[in-house]
Amino acid sequence: MSLKITDWALEDRPREKLYNKGTSALSDAELLGILIGSGTRNRSAVDLGRELLAMAGNNLNNLGKMSISDITKIHGIGNARAVTIAAALELGRRRKLAELPDTVQIKSSRDVFELINPMLTDLKHEEFWILFLNRSNRVINRMKLSQGGISGTVTDVRIVMKKAIEFLASGIIVCHNHPSGNLNPSESDSKITQKIREAGNLMDIQLLDHLIISERDYYSFADNGLL
Repeated sequence: MSLKITDWALEDRPREKLYNKGTSALSDAELLGILIGSGTRNRSAVDLGRELLAMAGNNLNNLGKMSISDITKIHGIGNARAVTIAAALELGRRRKLAELPDTVQIKSSRDVFELINPMLTDLKHEEFWILFLNRSNRVINRMKLSQGGISGTVTDVRIVMKKAIEFLASGIIVCHNHPSGNLNPSESDSKITQKIREAGNLMDIQLLDHLIISERDYYSFADNGLL
């Protein structure tokens, strides 16, 4: 039987340890234990954190993709605690996103991937994003255009051009994710790329690239000579 956290030495209790030694001194399971709050009769909150991590393959990225119903499969973690964990993981994702400079200058497809990947990496559905650039290829704005299901999202070329004009963009880069991890462009991906390119040519707004993004890699239409 596991000791209750209140039976641990004071310096080993997660909250006290964080207060005295800082967040970096705690393991992932201990940080989750603080979010969980209290354990069950036979297991501490840290034990529950370890079990939850094990379910996610001891990978925080996998944990970030788990739904509330997935988290509550751990006996002792109810809906309220699962919501707390999900909210904390989402805050971490948004913090990473907030640290990205909007004024970055795009010099390569890798720059685009590093800028947009934090917004798409944990998603189980497709999203379509646009980066708006000035003549120096600096990002002046970005927006999510649409959100779809597991296998696709709908893109309205008219809205793409309308927003580009509103932001006085000289160029745009469009991006969407493939939750499956398959980076090969579909026929619809190729068609929408061509439509946006043609519409941009009429408006003197250049489509610089279209990236298909997975968790760790990407496909660039421009790098592959398709733009």
